[in-house]
Amino acid sequence: MNGTTENTSAAFCAELVRTHDFDNYATTLFAPLRCRRALLALYAFNVEIVRVREQITQPLPGEIRLQWWIDMVSGTGHGGVEGNPVAAELLLAIRDHGLPVELLSRLIEAHQFDLYNDPMPDMTALERYLGDTSCALFSLASRVVGHRSDETDHLARHAGLADGMARVIAKFGFDASRRQSYVPLPLLEQHGVDLEQMFAGRDTPSLRVAIGKLADEARSHLEVALGLLPNLPPQSRGVYLPLALARRALNDVTGPDINPFVPRPVSRLRILWTMWRASRTRPFRG
Repeated sequence: MNGTTENTSAAFCAELVRTHDFDNYATTLFAPLRCRRALLALYAFNVEIVRVREQITQPLPGEIRLQWWIDMVSGTGHGGVEGNPVAAELLLAIRDHGLPVELLSRLIEAHQFDLYNDPMPDMTALERYLGDTSCALFSLASRVVGHRSDETDHLARHAGLADGMARVIAKFGFDASRRQSYVPLPLLEQHGVDLEQMFAGRDTPSLRVAIGKLADEARSHLEVALGLLPNLPPQSRGVYLPLALARRALNDVTGPDINPFVPRPVSRLRILWTMWRASRTRPFRG
């Protein structure tokens, strides 16, 4: 790619993330300047994978799209990627930062679950799904900003589980409207949740209790992640700023006026403000 094409591809990724994943777009604003392009490529790639489910009506086309990405990152695809700016930028990030293809491939494969309406079998399955998606994204971002160790992977796991579970709760109503649920089935059954009522959008006390239990699990991972964060160099901590948003979201889960089916959108200004304030606190600042 020539310089003009590279700049165009980078701008495309930035706009894609800004439009569809403002949380992570805001994260890049607190990252070292030298890392922002690769982070935007990584987050744009994640947007493309997550949005596959929204762009199809049958699983097969989604499987085909995800397989294209698997082939692309593994180097077995046919043809170049000049026509796909996200793929082109991701390949640059893989080359420049040594991002492991195995992590990227597992992230894509895990999102095959999104294409079907199967229930989340249990908490172990949810943790495995988030381990290959949300946790992997934190781990890859840590590599981009230049920090890789077993301790970082431990932090990325707890951060990803906390952030991922918070997102499951935030998107619960939207997923239920499509007869999908990422809340572990045994957790719902344990508290007597009627699945048909749930998919019909009926708010019940039993459902609130089940979601509250998932929020408790997320908070426990969040506490561990925030405790591990000071062990990283200060310049590497910014990619974990979404935890500040997760903490705020989890604090808003319970309450008599909180309907789990009603989305609670957060303004971009509030996202930036929350991250800025968090960036000034001890866990993130050092």
